[in-house]
Amino acid sequence: MPKCVLIVDDDPTHRRILEEITKRFGYEVQSADGGEAALAALQAGNAGDIALVLLDLVMPGTDGMAVLSAMRSLPRKPPVIVQTANGSIDAAIGAMRAGAVDFVVKPVSPERLEVSIKNALKIEALAGEINRMKATADGRLGFSDLIAGSEAMARVIEVGRRAASSNIPVLIEGESGVGKELIARAIQGEGSRRAKPFVTVNCGAIPENLVESILFGHERGSFTGATEKRIGKFTEADGGTLFLDEIGELPLNAQVKLLRALQDGEIDPVGAKQPVKVDIRLISATNQDLIKLVQEGRFREDLYYRLNVFPIWVPPLRERLTDVPELIRHFAARFAAEEGKHIDGVDAEAGAMLQRYSWPGNIRQLENTVFRAVVLADTPMLTLSEFPQIAAHVEGYAVTVPPAPAPKDPMPRIEGPVVLGQSTDTPKTIHVPTRNGKDSVGIPALGANGDIRSLEAVEADMIRLAFGRYRGRMTEIAKRLGIGRSTLYRKMREIGLEARAN
Repeated sequence: MPKCVLIVDDDPTHRRILEEITKRFGYEVQSADGGEAALAALQAGNAGDIALVLLDLVMPGTDGMAVLSAMRSLPRKPPVIVQTANGSIDAAIGAMRAGAVDFVVKPVSPERLEVSIKNALKIEALAGEINRMKATADGRLGFSDLIAGSEAMARVIEVGRRAASSNIPVLIEGESGVGKELIARAIQGEGSRRAKPFVTVNCGAIPENLVESILFGHERGSFTGATEKRIGKFTEADGGTLFLDEIGELPLNAQVKLLRALQDGEIDPVGAKQPVKVDIRLISATNQDLIKLVQEGRFREDLYYRLNVFPIWVPPLRERLTDVPELIRHFAARFAAEEGKHIDGVDAEAGAMLQRYSWPGNIRQLENTVFRAVVLADTPMLTLSEFPQIAAHVEGYAVTVPPAPAPKDPMPRIEGPVVLGQSTDTPKTIHVPTRNGKDSVGIPALGANGDIRSLEAVEADMIRLAFGRYRGRMTEIAKRLGIGRSTLYRKMREIGLEARAN
């Protein structure tokens, strides 16, 4: 789903121009003709859809500064880019001190506006990731922190919030990689046990002979190797939440003790003489069919009914593909920051392809795919070239990997004197086909004296050729030449080529 930009401007002509430019960038647009209308939109029921505000500072009635001041009290504050006239730079600086993330001078060029919007959304994504990490560490992660805007996840969030208001045992079901642990953390974060311990146990990763010791603890000397007393996960989670992931992997003998702990609210550490009282909220998760395990005798039926009091089914990613673009933006911003790269996002073609893939590994696979793409990326936009493994499985998309260059033949023995420019194998011109595919234009490879021209001279001709071929569109020229826009501008100044106004 495209990001929504709220455009606030009292000038209808300028507002319509901004609407068309912003839509051309691929964003959805919502408009307001003044400060009061903007605040109403930010307080409406669908205010969560607004990802960014493009705010004019000078407006009659409630001006831009008043809007910024009022936004401080809103529960959710999208980033704000303010618009200012040439003579009001001081006002723009004041607006940034009041909370705006950037300012543009009217009339703003499309390229400057696009960069500003992308940077603001990237900052917001990173801030959101930092807030999620803090909330997770503090045990305060809530459902509003999850990236789950699809209709398929709306039911999960509704049921999860009801579970959070109670101490009822919850069983979260779903395929591997769908985010069951995040749902469990959100249940705890919105319940009465928020900020209390959240202890995770992967039942499938515990050696069978250590299950009881890890879950319930043991006394010193209770078995060979027990050189000191150890508290179990139940005791660690006392007062908080115990999350048992892959509960279907729990051995039968441990299932008996787990059932008693849930029924009586007490555990028996290995080697202990008396049971220990514990107060925990149990949330369990599985990617297996527990009913089938019960029928096969691999899972206790009485434990199943004790766990399955409040089931929550988390749908796979293929059933909520509308969440994919936002998840990609989230992962790309995070990994770009970790890798120290500048990533603006995913281009339209790659984004459409990623939304058509079925994602058998769910969110975990998507996360790893974006990580790999960020590492491979050489440009600010992720393209099909960064997702070859996914493109190979989506009909209509393919990434052609160029074959490795063949090894060069050994240098032939040259007899007699060599005169530069006289070899019949030396190309004298670099031929570039024109758009009709028939004629071609040439960049000389050799100078008038037969010597090979310098790379600097050839590069200058390539820039002139690209400038004419793409009619001065600087973004397109930089993309085709594989260099940054700032580098392109610098090289053009060096060769005396003036950029056209876009």
